[in-house]
Amino acid sequence: MSASGGTKAIVAALGANLAIAAAKFVAFAFSGSSSMLAEGVHSIADSGNQGLLLLGGKKAKRAATAEHPFGYGRERYIYGFLVSIVLFTIGGVFALYEGYEKIHDPHELDNWYWPVGVLVFAIIAESFSFRTAIKESNELRGKQTWAQFVRRAKAPELPVVLLEDFGALVGLVLALGGVGLTIATGDGIWDGIGTMCIGALLVLIALVLAAETKSLLLGEAAGPEQIAKIRAAVVDGQVVTRVIHMRTLHLGPDELLVAAKIAVQHDGTATEIADAINAAEARIREAVPIARVIYLEPDIYDEKAAAAGTDPSKTPGGE
Repeated sequence: MSASGGTKAIVAALGANLAIAAAKFVAFAFSGSSSMLAEGVHSIADSGNQGLLLLGGKKAKRAATAEHPFGYGRERYIYGFLVSIVLFTIGGVFALYEGYEKIHDPHELDNWYWPVGVLVFAIIAESFSFRTAIKESNELRGKQTWAQFVRRAKAPELPVVLLEDFGALVGLVLALGGVGLTIATGDGIWDGIGTMCIGALLVLIALVLAAETKSLLLGEAAGPEQIAKIRAAVVDGQVVTRVIHMRTLHLGPDELLVAAKIAVQHDGTATEIADAINAAEARIREAVPIARVIYLEPDIYDEKAAAAGTDPSKTPGGE
């Protein structure tokens, strides 16, 4: 993965979710709380999601083949998208259904101290997992806001774990509120309402994850800072005079494809141009190490064509 912290955050979340899921199901068995059942299924879904992320990271490391010459880096995006589907169906939809059933057939809780105790334990455990995800994300986030980090991150693991842990903590608070109101009023409808709120939260998070991972699957360009570094690295001011147009594409979180048409001196020899292109590729890799697949096409820049509006650099992604 792009950072060892990604794996650390996933493993921390997996361990916490497995322990919490077992405790929630025990609490459901003793109390009959639909919130606890929904939360137990939520934790199982989260555990499966972390397993999917680990599997995707492992598969993405496979070497390129003749059939897949650019490697398998996008496996991580595919498994990230599967996570959103699992969270939506198993977590969100199930919780909505269970909450609907409880609202239409409410009943008091048995042994209320079981769900309360487990929820308090789960909040503490999830807080440690969330803290790990925040700590590891901060190493990559830089000056970005959290919303920007989730939106712009090219590696799906940390944003997924962050949103899952955040959703889990909010869901636990909602479950505790539903159970608490059921105990205080003796009306089981509050347990159902809490479950419905958990379901709505999980569906919302799943939709956000699906939108972001869909964008990665379609193929995203490098970030503005990386593009600026690449453009600066290409030009040497002697043989290579400018970038006419350029496209970048993430083949995976840690691998970037760069394709550019570059302007060269019209009186340069083939050897000089070839040497300049090789030097430009080396400068690009030094400036942006994840730029591993580079194609540079030499051409003669035509100022009249550019003035007439046929400059390819004006096409989307050229600047």
